[in-house]
Amino acid sequence: MKLKKNMWIVMAVFIMSLGLFSGCGQNEATINDKFTIITTIFPPYDFIREIAGDNVNVSMLLPPGAESHSYEPTPKDIIAIQECDLFIYVGGESDAWVASILDSMGEDAPKTLTLMDCVQVVAEETVEGMEEEVEETEVATDDTNTADVETVEVEYDEHVWTSPKNAILIVEKIAKELSLLDNNNSDSYQTASTVYIEKLKVLDNAFETVVSNATRNTIILGDRFPFRYFVDAYGLEYYAAFPGCSSETEPSAATVAFLTDKIMEEKLPVVLYIEFSNHKVADAIAESAGAKALLFHSCHNVSNEELIAGATYLSLMENNVEVLKEALN
Repeated sequence: MKLKKNMWIVMAVFIMSLGLFSGCGQNEATINDKFTIITTIFPPYDFIREIAGDNVNVSMLLPPGAESHSYEPTPKDIIAIQECDLFIYVGGESDAWVASILDSMGEDAPKTLTLMDCVQVVAEETVEGMEEEVEETEVATDDTNTADVETVEVEYDEHVWTSPKNAILIVEKIAKELSLLDNNNSDSYQTASTVYIEKLKVLDNAFETVVSNATRNTIILGDRFPFRYFVDAYGLEYYAAFPGCSSETEPSAATVAFLTDKIMEEKLPVVLYIEFSNHKVADAIAESAGAKALLFHSCHNVSNEELIAGATYLSLMENNVEVLKEALN
């Protein structure tokens, strides 16, 4: 089930912020005469660090260790968004709060870029054994009251960055936006992005090599599944407890039994879980099936310890390469 933002909280934050907005115009040049970029989550934040280095001021709204799906903007966050030069966010259901915030800013709203506009998006799906989502529907009745029509809105998978192939497209778009914003450093951004994209291509090739040489083609997550773009990119099959943006944390006994049976049936050595999960479900499935529970990082955010240790999108995904190798062999 998609997490729905509490609009009353968002409106309360907005009202609290109205007084603070007075006199706060958007800056064309910010601290130390550098442009300011704000991102909601870790991947674009890290991409900008790689592309721009010290040429811009970049910050991330999501605190270390926090879940992006439960994030609510603070008054300080809203002011920071208004005063930045470029605001980068995902653009999916979890970012529904963004539209009302930007609309309220009118002409003072910053330039924006959404990750979902950088790639070809796909609909979130529910596969065999996965907990069914309870979708909200709108019932429309025609003027003659002769028919009731249920309209179900298609919800697209937000986790576009989990595929290195998509990461390349996102980096290319970010580099172009930075060059337009800061033409004086355009050559630097293009050069740095070219170097970084080569590293992403090496990463992509590493995943391709693992999959092509593997004895298996299926992964199982005893957790939410934010890897639709990843498995599509490398032709993998998957089973999981929940869709990527599900708010549920405890699967039914039937789901646990299905995943356990699937691991035993296909003799899979590993069941995966994602960052910030308590991984109790993965541990229970692994114990029952005689498998190992391992972390497969979606990179949406990092812990404070990871941030201090210098974690990057590349380092987290390179670790995923090794985990995937173990899971498929």
